[in-house]
Amino acid sequence: MLRNLLILFLGLCLVFSSVPALGTEIDLSPTPVPEPAEAALCPLSDTPLLEHPPFNASCASMMLLEMDSGQIIFQSNPDTPRSVASVTKVMTILLALEMLETGRLSADTVVTISEDAAGMGGSQVLLDVGEKQTVGVLLKSAIVGSANDAAVALAEVMYGSEKICADRMNERAAALGMTDTHFVNCTGLPAAGQHTTAHDVAIMAREMFSHSLYYEYAGIWLDEVDHGDGRITQLTNTNKLIRLYDGCDGGKTGSTNEAGYCIAATAKRGDMRLIAVVLGADTGKERFAIASEMFDYGFANYRRYPVARKGTRIKGLLPVTGGASEGVPLMLDGDLTLLVLKGSEQSIQLSPSLPQSLAAPVASGQPVGHVAVNIENRTVAQIPVVTCESVDAKGLMPGLRRVIGQWVA
Repeated sequence: MLRNLLILFLGLCLVFSSVPALGTEIDLSPTPVPEPAEAALCPLSDTPLLEHPPFNASCASMMLLEMDSGQIIFQSNPDTPRSVASVTKVMTILLALEMLETGRLSADTVVTISEDAAGMGGSQVLLDVGEKQTVGVLLKSAIVGSANDAAVALAEVMYGSEKICADRMNERAAALGMTDTHFVNCTGLPAAGQHTTAHDVAIMAREMFSHSLYYEYAGIWLDEVDHGDGRITQLTNTNKLIRLYDGCDGGKTGSTNEAGYCIAATAKRGDMRLIAVVLGADTGKERFAIASEMFDYGFANYRRYPVARKGTRIKGLLPVTGGASEGVPLMLDGDLTLLVLKGSEQSIQLSPSLPQSLAAPVASGQPVGHVAVNIENRTVAQIPVVTCESVDAKGLMPGLRRVIGQWVA
């Protein structure tokens, strides 16, 4: 009897207890929360920050973007299809990295070099028919030395033939949203029908640059390949920017008469990683100079600014009608870091779009609206808003059931 009276008393206290006073405005001042875990790459932005490149460059196409946000800073002829020579190998390398990181391929797997692989022209590491090399050595040769023979050997161990590999490259390109790309081979050697764009190169390069395993090879400047028969082939990184540009730790070059001189490179300073794509430059030296100037502009003028973190509480309560509580706390249900012009952070404005009230019952985590992020009267993002806790319908029984459940447990 005494226990039943105690349960009833606790239930009445819960139902009729006072609630915090409601704020007249919702304060969006953020509160510190832990850094979020790494997430999948978001799509590239639809609109560049600059309408035109800030300088003239002697190349067919180019694009500068920030890695994490996918924000394009500027671009020139981004959607013009063209040959990109060995930059094609970005997709070959990406497929190998994905297979290695998911355990479908091992760096220690020994590959017997085929006649097709050994017969590749252009850049090569001079593999012989019947020679045995590990997947790790082949990947290093493709990344560092842009070796065509190593790329074909990788294609064969991954998929059985270069043709099937090219088909898989096209499938992966489609999955990534590369709408103006078609691969015929895995090397980038001239082939009818093979083409891509600066925009699509940026997509696949960004994906490649997201793999930590890639950087174990990309930063190698000098190395060698032991053929096992007394021959040694020296490897020198074709991406000169890893020595010439502070912060550059990866990239893929390419050049043919048709493609001109091309590069997709990345550089990181502080917490910001940039990607520069240059296609169709007149000389190799000019290709590197243009990419360097692009990086210089990006690092000098932009920064990453954390606007919101998932779980940040919105101060105040959203009114609840017919509820056991008069209001419910809210929180942001997403992370947002923007690439902004240095010094423009104060121009960022947060504007909530929320209902006047909610009707009970209210579930915890229930979507209730969003916060618009505006820069210069232009909405650049929206952050979802959800409830932090549940609110039962007003009455004795919901509160009693909750108390009884807690008491029995």
